[in-house]
Amino acid sequence: MQGMCRDVKTEPKQLPRLGGNRAALFAYAMAGIDVMAFFATGVSLVTYFYGYMNFSIIKSANAVTNFMGTAFLLALFGAFLSDTYFSRFKTCVLFGCLEGYALLAVQAHFRQLRPFPCKDVPLSQVNQCESANKGQLAILYVGLYLVAIGTSGIKAAAPPLGADQYDEKDPKEAAKLSSYFNWLVFFLTTGALFGVTFVVWISENQGWDWSFAVCSIVVGLAILFLTVGKSLYRNNITNGSPLTRIMQVFVVVLRNRNLPLSENEHELHEIHDKEARYDTEILRKTDQFKFLDRAAIMRTDHEASTSNTHGPWKLCTVTQVEETKIVVRMLPIILSTVFMNTCFAQLQTFTIQQSTTLDRKIHKFEVPGASIPAIPLLFMFVLIPIYDRVFIPIARKFTGIPTGIRQLQRIGVGLVLSALSMAVAAVVEKHRKSVAIKHNMVESATPLPMSVFWLGYQYAIFGLADMFTLVGLLDFFYSESSSSMKALSTAISWSSLAIGYYTSSIVVNIVNKVSGGWLANNNLNKDKLDYFYWLLAGLSVLNFGFYLLCASWYKYKKVDVNPEDVVPKGKIGMSIV
Repeated sequence: MQGMCRDVKTEPKQLPRLGGNRAALFAYAMAGIDVMAFFATGVSLVTYFYGYMNFSIIKSANAVTNFMGTAFLLALFGAFLSDTYFSRFKTCVLFGCLEGYALLAVQAHFRQLRPFPCKDVPLSQVNQCESANKGQLAILYVGLYLVAIGTSGIKAAAPPLGADQYDEKDPKEAAKLSSYFNWLVFFLTTGALFGVTFVVWISENQGWDWSFAVCSIVVGLAILFLTVGKSLYRNNITNGSPLTRIMQVFVVVLRNRNLPLSENEHELHEIHDKEARYDTEILRKTDQFKFLDRAAIMRTDHEASTSNTHGPWKLCTVTQVEETKIVVRMLPIILSTVFMNTCFAQLQTFTIQQSTTLDRKIHKFEVPGASIPAIPLLFMFVLIPIYDRVFIPIARKFTGIPTGIRQLQRIGVGLVLSALSMAVAAVVEKHRKSVAIKHNMVESATPLPMSVFWLGYQYAIFGLADMFTLVGLLDFFYSESSSSMKALSTAISWSSLAIGYYTSSIVVNIVNKVSGGWLANNNLNKDKLDYFYWLLAGLSVLNFGFYLLCASWYKYKKVDVNPEDVVPKGKIGMSIV
């Protein structure tokens, strides 16, 4: 009988096969399908605004970038809810149900809910073309921004939901986590590829109502599929708002501003291993931003003897201080990647409009202009598996780094390629305009005798840039953030895209005013879009210089893992540098 007894207290807990690749697959699918709907809508909205809602070229471009920017920026709100109140799974389901594609489908279906398209008005009466009225615009913007709200929550919660399925403390699963973000972007790319081909083809040939309806249906199916895997997930345990903990640090620093800093780390407040709960991550003290260390100083003055000094707004742990330092260190990295996304916005606006002026026929099939972004997506679709299965193992042998190269190095490669992409875009646009002049087609709406695949050069290079930078950013912010703010860190990486889209609108308006109207003719054959691309290329080079300064200054976090949480023996006190 004694041999049959088990010591429940000392026996390690066996999880019922939760997490791993099988559970991550559901997060891949949710993220990929959501991107399919969102990206298909994003790349074709400029033609929908211009051709069906009667917006001008500039207004169409700015409306798209504002919509895209809002969708990525609102990911911060979704991350706040995910880290503070809901699990990642619940956040995905809740926000997925909010997406407003059905409302857009209704508007696109009923003619009385939108203006008569100017493209169907005879040229002799084009000046009589009516703009959308307030009611029509209200329906449009409510639907669009419901989409923005819904997709923002999925963008904030789905990537960390998948990453949570791998235990960073288990060496075997940690190796899989290093590949997770490569395959996440592979699934995002696959979804986007279906979006810009299949869904865009539906909008061009069957109608916008069918396109928006398909988006609504597939997002609903994605939510159901995510729910099927609920029993397999390792769900995050909410631990209060990370934003509140950051605010607490600054408040306590202000209270302790007159206290002297101690060089002895042991005099600062910290929760030790025996006090820490399961899966607690203890961050080592770093030397940057030493003034923030005042938040962890245990007061010994008269106030300390007469009041409670251990409340969260009066005393913080070293780990809490280091969480705040991580966010502060991340900010320059985010700012230095914003301009690349400003350039990316041009590929979804002006480059799409360029494609409508070119020959898009392949034999008897005409390629929709909004499907041109399939070119970089195809490059990424092929190159991401090669990068993960070939480049990383080879680089790992030389560098000893699990990811092959550091995340910041990967981001830097992407920034260089984005600058090159803008330079190539300027050359191609110069050639396109020369073809229009040569054939006396400057005023003509007929496609030029120049293949649309000339735009493939800039798209292909930018696809490579995106492969390096997007994966690098997602991996960097998830890996560098503390365990209690994973969703927030993912949202921070998306916020780079958001600011980039907003900056695009500002840059376009400023350039138009300062240059005397490079982009104001409402006719790309007369505009000086090539000058604009050269300006972006030059600014991208300057931005890369700024990034180098930020990256060289950044210090990677160091972690002490609670020894009771470490699965393999002999790995107590592991550091992740």
